[in-house]
Amino acid sequence: MDEEVDKVTAEAENGYFTMLPRHIDFVAALVPGIFLYLTPAGEERYLAIDEGIIVKQGDQVYVSAARAVTGENLDSLQETVESELKVLDESEKKARIVMSRLEADTLRRFTRLGGER
Repeated sequence: MDEEVDKVTAEAENGYFTMLPRHIDFVAALVPGIFLYLTPAGEERYLAIDEGIIVKQGDQVYVSAARAVTGENLDSLQETVESELKVLDESEKKARIVMSRLEADTLRRFTRLGGER
Protein backbone atom coordinates (compact mmCIF):
# COMPACT_ATOMS: atom_id res chain seq x y z
CA MET A 1 0.00 0.00 0.00
CA ASP A 2 1.17 3.51 -0.62
CA GLU A 3 -0.51 6.07 1.62
CA GLU A 4 0.32 9.39 3.25
CA VAL A 5 0.20 9.22 7.05
CA ASP A 6 0.72 11.62 9.93
CA LYS A 7 1.54 9.10 12.65
CA VAL A 8 2.52 5.44 12.95
CA THR A 9 2.33 3.26 16.06
CA ALA A 10 3.75 -0.27 16.05
CA GLU A 11 5.32 -2.84 18.33
CA ALA A 12 8.98 -3.83 18.17
CA GLU A 13 10.79 -6.44 20.21
CA ASN A 14 11.38 -3.94 23.02
CA GLY A 15 7.83 -2.50 23.12
CA TYR A 16 5.49 -0.08 21.39
CA PHE A 17 6.70 3.08 19.69
CA THR A 18 5.14 5.98 17.81
CA MET A 19 6.64 7.89 14.90
CA LEU A 20 5.66 11.41 13.94
CA PRO A 21 6.78 13.26 10.77
CA ARG A 22 10.04 14.61 12.18
CA HIS A 23 11.10 11.39 13.86
CA ILE A 24 14.74 10.35 13.45
CA ASP A 25 15.64 7.72 10.85
CA PHE A 26 15.80 4.17 12.16
CA VAL A 27 15.14 0.49 11.55
CA ALA A 28 13.25 -1.89 13.86
CA ALA A 29 12.12 -5.51 13.81
CA LEU A 30 8.36 -5.72 14.30
CA VAL A 31 6.65 -8.43 16.31
CA PRO A 32 3.19 -9.82 15.51
CA GLY A 33 0.58 -7.34 16.67
CA ILE A 34 -1.45 -4.26 15.81
CA PHE A 35 -0.01 -1.59 13.52
CA LEU A 36 -1.84 1.73 13.73
CA TYR A 37 -1.55 4.72 11.45
CA LEU A 38 -3.27 8.09 11.35
CA THR A 39 -4.23 9.62 8.00
CA PRO A 40 -3.97 13.38 7.32
CA ALA A 41 -7.80 13.46 7.59
CA GLY A 42 -7.47 12.24 11.20
CA GLU A 43 -8.74 8.70 10.53
CA GLU A 44 -7.17 5.86 12.50
CA ARG A 45 -6.49 2.75 10.44
CA TYR A 46 -5.46 -0.64 11.78
CA LEU A 47 -3.43 -3.54 10.47
CA ALA A 48 -2.77 -6.84 12.16
CA ILE A 49 0.72 -7.82 11.09
CA ASP A 50 2.96 -10.81 11.40
CA GLU A 51 6.68 -10.43 12.03
CA GLY A 52 8.23 -7.74 9.90
CA ILE A 53 10.54 -4.80 9.65
CA ILE A 54 10.01 -1.05 9.60
CA VAL A 55 12.45 1.43 8.07
CA LYS A 56 12.11 5.19 8.50
CA GLN A 57 14.27 7.18 6.09
CA GLY A 58 13.69 10.89 5.58
CA ASP A 59 9.97 11.44 5.10
CA GLN A 60 9.36 7.84 4.00
CA VAL A 61 8.35 4.88 6.15
CA TYR A 62 8.67 1.39 4.70
CA VAL A 63 7.07 -1.64 6.32
CA SER A 64 7.55 -5.22 5.22
CA ALA A 65 5.63 -8.03 6.91
CA ALA A 66 5.10 -11.70 6.15
CA ARG A 67 1.33 -11.21 6.45
CA ALA A 68 -0.94 -8.26 7.11
CA VAL A 69 -4.70 -7.91 7.48
CA THR A 70 -6.56 -4.59 7.42
CA GLY A 71 -9.59 -3.59 9.46
CA GLU A 72 -11.75 -0.49 9.71
CA ASN A 73 -11.85 -0.86 13.49
CA LEU A 74 -10.45 -3.21 16.10
CA ASP A 75 -13.60 -5.35 16.25
CA SER A 76 -13.69 -6.03 12.51
CA LEU A 77 -9.93 -6.59 12.54
CA GLN A 78 -10.29 -9.20 15.29
CA GLU A 79 -12.96 -11.06 13.28
CA THR A 80 -10.80 -11.00 10.16
CA VAL A 81 -7.71 -12.21 12.02
CA GLU A 82 -9.64 -15.05 13.67
CA SER A 83 -11.01 -16.25 10.31
CA GLU A 84 -7.55 -15.96 8.70
CA LEU A 85 -6.01 -17.95 11.56
CA LYS A 86 -8.52 -20.76 11.06
CA VAL A 87 -7.49 -21.00 7.40
CA LEU A 88 -3.80 -20.92 8.37
CA ASP A 89 -4.34 -23.61 11.02
CA GLU A 90 -5.85 -25.95 8.42
CA SER A 91 -3.04 -25.24 5.96
CA GLU A 92 -0.44 -25.77 8.70
CA LYS A 93 -2.00 -29.11 9.67
CA LYS A 94 -1.85 -30.29 6.06
CA ALA A 95 1.75 -29.13 5.73
CA ARG A 96 2.74 -30.95 8.92
CA ILE A 97 1.17 -34.18 7.64
CA VAL A 98 3.11 -33.89 4.37
CA MET A 99 6.36 -33.15 6.23
CA SER A 100 5.83 -36.13 8.55
CA ARG A 101 5.35 -38.41 5.57
CA LEU A 102 8.47 -37.05 3.89
CA GLU A 103 10.52 -37.51 7.06
CA ALA A 104 9.26 -41.09 7.51
CA ASP A 105 10.05 -41.90 3.88
CA THR A 106 13.55 -40.42 4.22
CA LEU A 107 14.20 -42.51 7.36
CA ARG A 108 13.00 -45.69 5.58
CA ARG A 109 15.36 -44.98 2.68
CA PHE A 110 18.33 -44.42 4.99
CA THR A 111 17.48 -47.63 6.82
CA ARG A 112 17.45 -49.53 3.51
CA LEU A 113 20.79 -48.00 2.50
CA GLY A 114 22.33 -49.17 5.75
CA GLY A 115 21.13 -52.72 5.23
CA GLU A 116 22.55 -53.09 1.70
CA ARG A 117 26.20 -53.45 2.74
